[in-house]
Amino acid sequence: MVTGASTGFGAAIARHLAERGFRVFGTVRRAEDEVALARDGVTPVRMDVTDTASIMRARGEVERALGTAPLMALVNNAGIPAAGPLELFPLDELRQILEVNLIGAVAVTQAFLALLKASRGRIVNISSVAGRGALPFLGPYAASKFGLEAISDSLRRELSPFGVRVIVIEPGSFKTAIWRKVEAMDLRRYAGTPYEGVLERFRRPMLRVMVTPHGWLDRIPLWIPDRWLDWLTYRLLWRGVRLPPS
Repeated sequence: MVTGASTGFGAAIARHLAERGFRVFGTVRRAEDEVALARDGVTPVRMDVTDTASIMRARGEVERALGTAPLMALVNNAGIPAAGPLELFPLDELRQILEVNLIGAVAVTQAFLALLKASRGRIVNISSVAGRGALPFLGPYAASKFGLEAISDSLRRELSPFGVRVIVIEPGSFKTAIWRKVEAMDLRRYAGTPYEGVLERFRRPMLRVMVTPHGWLDRIPLWIPDRWLDWLTYRLLWRGVRLPPS
């Protein structure tokens, strides 16, 4: 079962597994996303990871469809982006991203864990390199992924006696639909603040870590000392920006 299978990594994972002969359930929130998945051999399941009743309905649907067959794996992929300076970031939006990216993964895991224990299956949590190092303006998103890393560590140690493996995947910066949503974000709320021009720079592709054949590039921020990374960040983002007097 793969959550958040309408676009991006979730859709790619679900389709890849289906092509390899697995029976795959892919969760979506909208009816229009079901058609494309079904066409590619994935069984669509309507589910909202922030809605307990929706999760339980999905669990019942999957359990009935499986019959006596085991559920071998759960891929917690569903997630939303968020970007902005923490000083001004709306708290209701911060709560929402934590609800989807972190609490939602726990809620789905709790609902399907009995099936995974029975099969001695595995849980795959899709985290991010942002779960290991937080860049400026990605604090809300990074917080949700740092939390998922912690949850995964605890869960792995709690479930090892039951034979359930917990695996974390930490993708780098891929050009998927989730970050197109960041590009489309309305930054007018930050107009007139010191962050206005900086956020426009941050949104430009040249400041992103792009995918290359060398995965180690995404890990450079984790290797260099924090003071160096702070200096580099300042040089890229803040140089030439006039700040108001304190």
